[in-house]
Amino acid sequence: MALRLNNLILRTSSYLNKCSNIKRYTHNNLYEPDYLELLKPKVPIYDEIDIQIKGYDYRVLENYQSLINTIADNMNLSVEECWATPCRQYQIQKFKDKTNIIESEYQLNMYERNVQVVDVPAPMYPTFLRLLEASLPEGVTLQAREHLEEHDNIRYVPDQELKQLKSQLEELGGARIKK
Repeated sequence: MALRLNNLILRTSSYLNKCSNIKRYTHNNLYEPDYLELLKPKVPIYDEIDIQIKGYDYRVLENYQSLINTIADNMNLSVEECWATPCRQYQIQKFKDKTNIIESEYQLNMYERNVQVVDVPAPMYPTFLRLLEASLPEGVTLQAREHLEEHDNIRYVPDQELKQLKSQLEELGGARIKK
């Protein structure tokens, strides 16, 4: 009986020595299990990326935006949101040489579309951008940037009538607070 107990103790101690050589994952919280550390991604991930495309032809821009969605879908990237900003209108004047006389006048419309891609793994990001640049149509500019709060504010058209009513309310003494 004592011999069996000694053999069991020897086997247990040798097993514990082998297990002590295994690299253990350490973390700060005592109450969290080890497997939670293994669930974290090993590759860095970009949270939100805005892909902004600008151009003078509305149809070309719309088709390119659908191509961006298709490429992202084929690469298993999730497109969270797509939006258009209001059209910017430019008036271009061409003058005759060395005079102030207008030779011709042009109205140009600059259209803008934005595609927001979320949770992009860092190794896939350069490949995604290269595909977008390779398929970029003529006359369209592409810019990829991190999503900021300012980009959300640009896409909303201000309501001039609402602003006018608010200014009239302020002139009359402001809103009354009911008690």
